[in-house]
This record gives sequence, structure tokens and C-alpha cells, in this order.
Amino acid sequence: MNENQKEHFRGILKNWRSELMEEVDRTVSHMKDEAANFPDPADRATQEEEFSLELRTRDRERKLIKKIETTLERIEQDDYGYCDACGVEVGIKRLEARPTATLCIDCKTLEEIKEKQEHG
Repeated sequence: MNENQKEHFRGILKNWRSELMEEVDRTVSHMKDEAANFPDPADRATQEEEFSLELRTRDRERKLIKKIETTLERIEQDDYGYCDACGVEVGIKRLEARPTATLCIDCKTLEEIKEKQEHG
């Protein structure tokens, strides 16, 4: 992968991370603003369920931010774009579709087949 391609993916990943961080900040702000002690148990339960859903979403985003940061480290270490399983290049088209991909399409397909066989 050449320097222009690395810079391209670095930019995509940094922008993606920034967008996710903004969402996290908005959620924290929203939860602080919306937090209320409703006297009605049904209203309180509804609010708690909404907060729980938001927190699960943010947890997934937190994991994605970590994956983005790991990918940015791989770019810096010249390890980006190579399959963790077989070592071949992942491919620009796959990286465009999923910039955090660590497996080439063949290895990813094999992994999914194995998961299906193990989990029915």
C-alpha cells in the first residue's frame, strides 16, 4: 500500500472516529438533560429502557472506536491492509467497504462458514 492510500484510509478512519465521539458526547448530554425522577413507575421504566438502549448502542460504538484506533496503529506500523490469517493483501475494494477489516475476503468467508457450522 502506498503513502497516498495510507493517508486516504487514515483520513476516513479519523473522520469516522470523530463522528462516533460526537455521538457519544451527544448521548451523555442528552441523558443528563433528560434524566428525571418520574413519580409514575411506568414513565420511569420507559425512560430507563430508553437509556439502556442508548447505552448498548454507545457500547457498540465504543468498541468500534477501539477497533478504529487499533487500525490507525496498524497503518502507522505498516501492517495495515494485510490479512491476519494468511498474510495476503486484503484488497483496496474490501478496505473501502470496511476500513477496519483484518481478514481478506477468502479468510472472512471461511471464518463465517466455520461459525455457522459451530453454532448451527
